[in-house]
Amino acid sequence: MKAPKGTVVDRLAGAPISWGVCEVPGWGVMLPPERVLFEMAGLGLKASELGALGYLGDEPEQIEALLSRYSLGAVGGFVPLVLHEPAARDRAEQDAERAARLLHGAGGTYFVTAVVVDDEWSRPFELDAHQWDDLVSGLDTVERVCARHGLIQVLHPHIGTLVERAEQVQQVIERSTVRWCLDTGHLSIGGVDPVSFAAEHADRVGLVHLKDVDLSLAPDVLEHKMSLLDGTRAGLFRALGRGEVDVAAIVAALEASGYSGWYVLEQDTAIAVEATGSVNPAADVRVSIDYLNEVAASMGAMS
Repeated sequence: MKAPKGTVVDRLAGAPISWGVCEVPGWGVMLPPERVLFEMAGLGLKASELGALGYLGDEPEQIEALLSRYSLGAVGGFVPLVLHEPAARDRAEQDAERAARLLHGAGGTYFVTAVVVDDEWSRPFELDAHQWDDLVSGLDTVERVCARHGLIQVLHPHIGTLVERAEQVQQVIERSTVRWCLDTGHLSIGGVDPVSFAAEHADRVGLVHLKDVDLSLAPDVLEHKMSLLDGTRAGLFRALGRGEVDVAAIVAALEASGYSGWYVLEQDTAIAVEATGSVNPAADVRVSIDYLNEVAASMGAMS
């Protein structure tokens, strides 16, 4: 589903990760899809990412019908792939094909690629020049898969993957023409100023994930002294306006550049089994929506 025309608030979408639904092994409890989608719709969101592939169903028609029940469209989905190893290329292409079929068939537009070490999300390491060449070649392979299915590939810089730090982001910028998922939180943790990224690389931004961050926790997470899961449980990710990322400036830079795509609200959340009965993720999402309404109002007043 392409983003509708209109203001920032008109182009807001949700992500199941705000309700604890995550691809990372061992992340925590995944709340039922019906609850997640019901609460998204109740908050006025227009569309959703699909969450961990298979979470909303294993067939495109099943996913599309479920989203339609709550008057939600599909933005796309996050797909972890192993792209830096030539020996794993055939499997990566097959995995990409399966994901692309699901995303396109469900009405999605974006194929959000994350470059992981392996299926277990093992700790990332520094690539040598040949491995970088292979990774970029892998992105090209995914690009061809997406073209066959009418999807737009966007690369997601993400802590715990092979593109998590500022220097790795720069490697991809210089070596590849792939479009980006500008994730305000993961870029910030990785040492990239997302305001500058939005201003300097607006022509390559295909999709935006909005999250705020308690940057006091970022160094330990980036250095892998604290896992991303433990950091999330400790409050690494905040509702918009409650952390230290200048989300308003990022949105202003994107809008000034002519960006007209989705803004996906993502506050990474991990839910422990013992907390399942008491969690209220929708409350934090509401805080983020209220913050963006204020940002949009302020931008309107300045225009």
